[in-house]
Amino acid sequence: MKKILKHVDSNMNNLVSELQTLIRQPSISAKNEGLEKCAQLVKKTLQKAGIRSQILRLGKNIPPLVYGELRSKKNPKKTLLFYNHYDVQPVEPLDLWESPPFSAKVKGNKVFGRGSADDKGELITRIKAVESYLKIKGDVPCNIKFVIEGEEEVGSPHIEKYLKKFKKKFLCQGIIWEFGHVDSKNRPIVGLGMKGLLFVELISKESIRDAHSSLAVLIKNPAWRLIEAVKSLRDSNGRILIKDWYKEVRPLTKTDLKIIKAEPFDDAAFKKEFGIKSFVGHKKGFEAKKALVSGATCNVAGFVSGYVEKGVKTVLPAKALVKIDFRLVPDMDPTQQAQRLKKHLKKKGFGDLKVKIHHGVAAARISSSNPFVSQVKNAADESYGQSILNVSNAGTGPMHSFVKILGAPCISIGSTYMFSRIHSPNEFARIDLLKKATKCICLIMDKFGKN
Repeated sequence: MKKILKHVDSNMNNLVSELQTLIRQPSISAKNEGLEKCAQLVKKTLQKAGIRSQILRLGKNIPPLVYGELRSKKNPKKTLLFYNHYDVQPVEPLDLWESPPFSAKVKGNKVFGRGSADDKGELITRIKAVESYLKIKGDVPCNIKFVIEGEEEVGSPHIEKYLKKFKKKFLCQGIIWEFGHVDSKNRPIVGLGMKGLLFVELISKESIRDAHSSLAVLIKNPAWRLIEAVKSLRDSNGRILIKDWYKEVRPLTKTDLKIIKAEPFDDAAFKKEFGIKSFVGHKKGFEAKKALVSGATCNVAGFVSGYVEKGVKTVLPAKALVKIDFRLVPDMDPTQQAQRLKKHLKKKGFGDLKVKIHHGVAAARISSSNPFVSQVKNAADESYGQSILNVSNAGTGPMHSFVKILGAPCISIGSTYMFSRIHSPNEFARIDLLKKATKCICLIMDKFGKN
């Protein structure tokens, strides 16, 4: 193992160079920009590392999935799967980037660019870990599989179809998720789950065209109607007011609560990073940590109506639209929650609003007693010096689909610094954390193969 880890050290320039190549290929799923080219590039990157790869497809207008596989000579009965994605978020607003978003500029210990952390940086650590094993040992300690999709940033609408169609190809005994956070003190977070998501649009339309605002004494403003509707959804402390919204929520166990209590969380550093003075509901300490793990949310992601450009325009808009994302926790069902939302709006007198459901994803969470957890945590401890267990990540991904269809435990661990500006201008990956994450993946492969 020492020789393998030394190879990681000596190969970092190559890792950074290949990450830069991936970043320089735009792959924005929201705009269908560069996805085919990036999928082909990822396939070549896998092949270059010695991993057999192929492009899997569902249809002409669906982004391809890149699949990689490497069979172990010594241990062909155990399989570890890495899930990642090659698509990235849009880059706007462009004027806030200090260097072009796809330039992959290296400055000191950081690689800047869209996708540098989320998720091309994480992907390259897994590829390079496998490559290091092959270079030194000529084999891997267990079968390795890669599932790399191109729609994660738009809600993974087709990943479940891919999983069902290619289930036999993807079968495994353990899954390493697409990312893992590293906290402000450089400690990796070993995540045992993710929240779910329900993303909706509410649309209010009053008149056939925009009007002069002086007519507001006669014509109803759809923006006010949406404001009133949105206000009915939650209270000032963030509690959702929709009937039976929390009915099926799985309670935290005593072990979960102990893990949450032990997990460090720097209130002051978090507030400073985002320039805020207090948390929702004035939460502090344990309550803040508990909310990140198990709190359901109702968030206004965007509100559009009327004139929003520079200067003044006295207009009464004909239409208003609000985008809302609800974070879900186990065992909330997205379809059922969507129906509850519609019933709530109708009961409150907003049945005329158009409700558009974009997508829904259920939450996932595995028990801390699963043997896979100790294997991953021990590897993280060896690589980083200390790791922290996390009952559930506050974010969302299609983890539930993987656990449900493949029947394997899923854990998140990786290299993404918690303040690396993912989804924002000037996204970056820290080179020192990329190195530690690559070593961590090597150690996970070793421990998983032995147990």
